[in-house]
Amino acid sequence: MYKKRTYRNLVKRENLVSFRTVVKETDLSILAEKHLDQKATDIILKYRGYIESYISLYPEFATTLVPWINNAHAPKIIAPNIINDMVKAGIKANVGPMAAVAGAIAEYVGKDLMVHSREVVVENGGDIFLMLNGTITIGIFAGESPLSMKMGVCIDTEDQPIAVCTSSGTVGHSLSMGKADAVCVISRSCSLADAAATSIGNQIKTKADINKSIDFGKKIEGIIGIVVIMDDKIGLWGGIEVIPLKT
Repeated sequence: MYKKRTYRNLVKRENLVSFRTVVKETDLSILAEKHLDQKATDIILKYRGYIESYISLYPEFATTLVPWINNAHAPKIIAPNIINDMVKAGIKANVGPMAAVAGAIAEYVGKDLMVHSREVVVENGGDIFLMLNGTITIGIFAGESPLSMKMGVCIDTEDQPIAVCTSSGTVGHSLSMGKADAVCVISRSCSLADAAATSIGNQIKTKADINKSIDFGKKIEGIIGIVVIMDDKIGLWGGIEVIPLKT
């Protein structure tokens, strides 16, 4: 059953148009300089086709919860770049490749749309690829936590394009073995940020686990910053600026 993603109503950029593009399970909220729904649909179909074709050859790719590292699968030989990015992200974060699928789709759709729009934001279930002029603040939705939408990650132009991906053990339908309200990861790679957010979130069962989860996450090569929220506690690491949000 579709659950309305009300947090999308908080996304605003006066010079950009906002539209939603849905293809099967892929449900994207997109900001661009003009309405590009058909372009976005075609791009989603292309990359979903790559992933679905790969899964038809290797069904376990869709279900494994451990890194896809068996050389017999030969992903570098038959797989397109989006599959290779998912595989590499899973290996770095020590999770299955599908932990990176939402971020991978967001990034590849976003980069293809940049041919038609200089500024682009693609959000896929809390995983965001963005390329914007100027500074942007991204609020962190953390379910029932009293800190939900009270803190934001501030990102400058020179840091973009960039990925901001969020995993939760209490919000949404994505698989998480932890109980954090939000684990937000910033990286140049959306696939890696998505996989890392899942992996870090898996470490958190109680508020006492926040510090050790960040210690785990900061060892993942390619991660720029981490924000962890559980109930009324927050943990931060990395080269990021976190600011309080106005009401």
